[in-house]
Amino acid sequence: MDTTAIFKAYDIRGTYPDQLNEKMARAVGSAFATFVAVPGIVMARDMRPSGESLCAAFAEGARAVGVNVIDLGLASTDFIYFAAGYLDSPAAMFTASHNPAGYNGIKLCLAGAKPVGAESGLLEIEAMTSKFLETPAGGSTGELSHRDVMDEWVRHVHSFVDVGALRPLKVLADTANGMGGFVVPKVFAGLPFEVEIMYEELDGTFPNHPADPLNPANLVDLQRRILDVGADVGLAFDGDADRVFLIDERGQSISGSTTTAMVAKVMLQRHPGATILYNLICSKSVPAVIEENGGVGVRTRVGHSFIKRDMAETNAVFAGEHSGHYYYRDNYRADSGIITALIVLEMMSTSHETLSAIAAPFQRFAASGEINTTVENPKDTVERLSATLRARGVDVDELDGLSADYGTWWFNLRPSNTEPLLRLNVEAPNDEECTQRVDEVVAMIKGM
Repeated sequence: MDTTAIFKAYDIRGTYPDQLNEKMARAVGSAFATFVAVPGIVMARDMRPSGESLCAAFAEGARAVGVNVIDLGLASTDFIYFAAGYLDSPAAMFTASHNPAGYNGIKLCLAGAKPVGAESGLLEIEAMTSKFLETPAGGSTGELSHRDVMDEWVRHVHSFVDVGALRPLKVLADTANGMGGFVVPKVFAGLPFEVEIMYEELDGTFPNHPADPLNPANLVDLQRRILDVGADVGLAFDGDADRVFLIDERGQSISGSTTTAMVAKVMLQRHPGATILYNLICSKSVPAVIEENGGVGVRTRVGHSFIKRDMAETNAVFAGEHSGHYYYRDNYRADSGIITALIVLEMMSTSHETLSAIAAPFQRFAASGEINTTVENPKDTVERLSATLRARGVDVDELDGLSADYGTWWFNLRPSNTEPLLRLNVEAPNDEECTQRVDEVVAMIKGM
């Protein structure tokens, strides 16, 4: 079996059972347990049909090298990060996040929820996985046990807000048959909200719509329902419920950049002068809001392993990504959609304003959203375009792909980590100019 097909920059992911199956999961279990070299690890899974057997195989592989395994059962990815911190244990989460039903995957982290990515151990784990595929471990057997720390996690999530300040709001949550349907009822139980959950049933075949809130088509049901019932806010979760996207009372989507800026202001009110991280495809409104509120803004690469590393180095209290991932220092520097949702609901409760009114001051520019272009050699295309723009005197940096800043507008162009695609993000002063600039950049890409 080919490990190169499933080991990505940040995690392991592939189609089941041809790319990722029980044999592969067992080898990954042995490799991960060998890599972390501790007496025990924890694991959990989302609702995908293949998750149970893959988890069992992974545990078998870990136990075969003498490592104990604690099975936490069904979980969201942000829950497993909490468990890795709370139990001070390396962890494995079986999920393919927003990918279609035919996929599954594994997100790995070290004790304290420290990241495991291509630059922090995943390549070594891949090499060991290949060896265990050839020669499966057959040594001493560790123990398998089960544990429930859901109550502890709910208390932890609630600690990020003043529960007593929350007021009655009508909340709609579209969990897309993903793990949000498992965790949202537990977190919102006892809070003064009227909560309606759409597609709450756990079903890894995603019978209603894909669990990918980045795609506007997957928000239509939630937007329509908000208007039908007069809800105050809509929450759209992805498959493993670590990301959330906000829909306001008018049925309008609020970008990840706007949410990052909103939460950044809250965190700076609580931690004056703190450092806030934002990835390089976030709107320029994010660093502006950080500066306006007395914080120190640090621009980072896209991806959780890079952000968590940079948070540790800078002691940042918060970090946000345009893609809907929001990280908190006091959450073991891990991302959480449900914590972010509660912070926004607290903002609405204390301000007595609508979500659209709260978000308006942070919505300062027009954004294209991510536009994918298929090219034969993404990396080569980016390098040639970068050289061309530098020769023209354009302000260019290569922190992550290519970012070109023209003053009044900018774009970022990054090769996909998994496909022969270039991912383009453009921001401009208004929608008309944004469309014009997208056309210009796409033309430049095709001319390379």
